[in-house]
Amino acid sequence: MPILNKDMTLCISLAARPSNIGTRFHNYLYDQLGLNYVYKAFAPADLAQAIAGVRGLPIRGAAVSMPYKEEVIALVDRMDPSAKAIDSVNTIVNDDGVLTAYNTDYLAIARLLRDHRVPATHSVLLRGSGGMAKAVAAALRDAGFTRVTIAARNEAAGRALADLYGFAWQGDPGTSTADLLINVTPLGMSGRYEDAQSFSDDAVAAAKTVFDVVALPSETPLIKAARAAGTPVITGAEVIAIQAEEQFVLYTGVRPTPEQVREASEFSRA
Repeated sequence: MPILNKDMTLCISLAARPSNIGTRFHNYLYDQLGLNYVYKAFAPADLAQAIAGVRGLPIRGAAVSMPYKEEVIALVDRMDPSAKAIDSVNTIVNDDGVLTAYNTDYLAIARLLRDHRVPATHSVLLRGSGGMAKAVAAALRDAGFTRVTIAARNEAAGRALADLYGFAWQGDPGTSTADLLINVTPLGMSGRYEDAQSFSDDAVAAAKTVFDVVALPSETPLIKAARAAGTPVITGAEVIAIQAEEQFVLYTGVRPTPEQVREASEFSRA
């Protein structure tokens, strides 16, 4: 990485609980590609002030994580179709003080469903109703999935998400089963909920694919249970690598090679 200098371009991430994954991913690629950029993670005390800082400094780009993906909408100037379609933001690009919001989570989910060849005929149980759940639900709908149930204890949010995409809703998943289980909640994430498994062992054993979007750790209790049951998995590590790659391109205009993305993803978790 170049020595810090006045011409260096700054990109950041904004999250309630920042990790080093994005920081290591982006800085690794900056170094490999010889770009005069640096990336830093922040936990903002005030989101509006943080976005004002992005605009005023200027900071080239900002990744947006939980719980700010919807709140940040009121603070940007433009919504790219990828964000507008689901009213959720995970990426902001600053062009001379004009902030445009994107959602690369959607792109990542859509690619993973395709790459893992998950049939659209599968029944789906999607646990969660927040910003990331919107991205997943939209990707499922656009891929042709119709037998989808949103499991969310927050009935208002769960029903709203289900109605938005023409899916069903239920409360806690309990012992419900489906061909494809998707966790889009903090259950299993490092910290307070790290020991929680988002679906029952019986549901995991009955599933044909288990998908956990939690990225830290990538081997969540749900993923471990699925591997033990011999159920194919899609991990949060895959999601974060693809969405980060798309962010990288938006910030720099440079597309790294698949090998460079793989190396950066491995480095981010080392």
